[in-house]
Amino acid sequence: MPHRLTTHNRALRTPGIAYGGDYNPEQWPEHVWAEDMRLMREAGVTMVSVGIFSWALLEPSEGRYDFSRMDRVLDLLHDNGIAADVATPTAAPPAWFFRAHPGALPVDRDGRTLWPGSRQTFCPSSPAYRQAALRIAEAIGERYAAHPALAMWHVHNEYGCHNSACYCDTSAAAFRTWLRARYDDDLQALNHAWGTTFWSQWYHSWEEILPPRATGADPNPTHQLDWRRFCSDELLSLYTAERDVLLRAAPGVPATTNFMVMPTFDALDYWRWAPASDIVSNDHYLMYDDPEPEIDIALSGDLTRSLGGGRPWLLMEHSTGAVNWQHVNRAKRPGEMYRNALAHVARGADGIAFFQWRAARAGAEQWHSAMLPHAGTDSVIWRDVVRLGADLKALAEVRGSTTDAQVAVVWDWEARWALELRCQPSGELRFQQLVRDWYAPLWRAGVAVDFVRPGDLGDGRYRLVLVPSLYLVRDEHAERLAGFVEQGGTLAVGFHSGAVDENCHVRLGGYPGAFRDVLGVRSDEVFPLLLGESLALTGDVPPGATATLWSERVRLDGAEAVARFADGPLAGVPAVTRNRHGAGSAWYLATRPEPGTLAALLDRVRREAGVREVRAAPPGVEVVRRRGDDAGYLFLIDHAGAGAQVAADGLELLTRKPVNGSVTVPAGGVAVVREPLP
Repeated sequence: MPHRLTTHNRALRTPGIAYGGDYNPEQWPEHVWAEDMRLMREAGVTMVSVGIFSWALLEPSEGRYDFSRMDRVLDLLHDNGIAADVATPTAAPPAWFFRAHPGALPVDRDGRTLWPGSRQTFCPSSPAYRQAALRIAEAIGERYAAHPALAMWHVHNEYGCHNSACYCDTSAAAFRTWLRARYDDDLQALNHAWGTTFWSQWYHSWEEILPPRATGADPNPTHQLDWRRFCSDELLSLYTAERDVLLRAAPGVPATTNFMVMPTFDALDYWRWAPASDIVSNDHYLMYDDPEPEIDIALSGDLTRSLGGGRPWLLMEHSTGAVNWQHVNRAKRPGEMYRNALAHVARGADGIAFFQWRAARAGAEQWHSAMLPHAGTDSVIWRDVVRLGADLKALAEVRGSTTDAQVAVVWDWEARWALELRCQPSGELRFQQLVRDWYAPLWRAGVAVDFVRPGDLGDGRYRLVLVPSLYLVRDEHAERLAGFVEQGGTLAVGFHSGAVDENCHVRLGGYPGAFRDVLGVRSDEVFPLLLGESLALTGDVPPGATATLWSERVRLDGAEAVARFADGPLAGVPAVTRNRHGAGSAWYLATRPEPGTLAALLDRVRREAGVREVRAAPPGVEVVRRRGDDAGYLFLIDHAGAGAQVAADGLELLTRKPVNGSVTVPAGGVAVVREPLP
């Protein structure tokens, strides 16, 4: 019996590590389908997503369905032993829908209507869209609930990718309804939360409230923050409505929708979304200008796993090579696709899929790579795809295993939204980059990491909690973090954290606001740095240590200074501090140290907290361990290309060779060792 991927009663029951991609047979003549089946079997494909963008063919006119093509495709898949992740096609409404319902088109913040011709050109608050989406979802659910190929429901596709916000009058009315619920129909409470006495923004009627459309100056921060919350919730309500329709048709079949835990997307609060999925799934693409994309893969994988409470997850999309939507669509280097895929498995993925199976000849994504490229089977990509399928089969026993971590990194979408609003002390503050700054040294050291919400610290599981950036924090969450330290934990907090409450109101009395007491410091003024400007640091830091982006006038209020600014207007002022608080300790970084200095500081912090690396390895070798019921699985991935010897004992699963004392990691390759549990 396969391990379950979810704590719900609904679980994906395909064996081993699922492998496949988006399958769009409607883009090809039917005689091609037989070849698809043969090549899928050759590649080791076990599950494909079907129907994602087929609404116009499945429902050629309102209420009239044609499932003949989908019937034949699902029958073919089943006959060839390939499971189907059956999608609702609601990310791309057909042309007839917009002719009948032009009011469902989205409107941008400047008041321009966005027209059909791509995908996700609908208003999330449109009643006509919701009705049509639920109707096609119900028809698909009833048609395929009992089909033997069905393994999972794939609801929509990448919610909010292109229409995370609509500013039309329908959305405005929905926003007001959402606000009335949030503030218990108390308009005075909203005025207080939004601080509307500033700039004469006081509201005397709910009908006066609009979305934060384009205006002459900067909009109210809390207005914008509530708008972001509303937009995320509005799309979530569409997902749960479609999901419920499908689950009524097939109560035992799991449902998911593909998240986008990537640097380019921040529209949805996935902490709120994750509990609505039987299996958390994610899409991830490398950014062409990222010098170390393997770090982003790891961060994304750890965050996706954490969204599901530590349970395994599914990678629903990544690329075999270049994508089609970036400024430069860089091809992957030799071996990179293989390492990417197994890095996701190392971080908890129990399924690996690509967009898409066969590279398209036409359309906006015709230059997006695929499992079967334009060149066909006589290609490097195809040979890598076949190799990956075989090696995923060899890793079947890894399925269902989890990850043990003693370090938690706090991640909060609301804090991210608030930090990146205009009118901050610095316009260079980027939440994901600040988090990655702190995550990268842990990745290099081979330290296991979970991500957590500010108020969910694992009930004693973690020795160390890192807060790289938490500009916005609720009182109760700040208290939880302080309590963690009081009980013996180690906390490290980055600059400009704790500054505002959940309404974006500045916490008075000095910075870092909600964290002053636990950190034992108080700042009375911040001094952001200009681009290219740096400050020297002195104290218990490496020689030549510098910092950028931020500084502030810190006064010790119980804490000790670990490092100080050596020059600039704050020369002699503490830059890094440590405070004993209860049975634990709390660190504050009042600046952004350059990478080497930050790594040294975080290495000291984690060692003092008693956190050790998973396994010592040479630089450039990623080390991750998954834990099963009866064994551990040590993943070693060589990104440096030099190969390595790493201490291990057990069985190397990809070669099936015993390991006694050490394992050889091939240059640019991967080793996975089954080890006895400690």
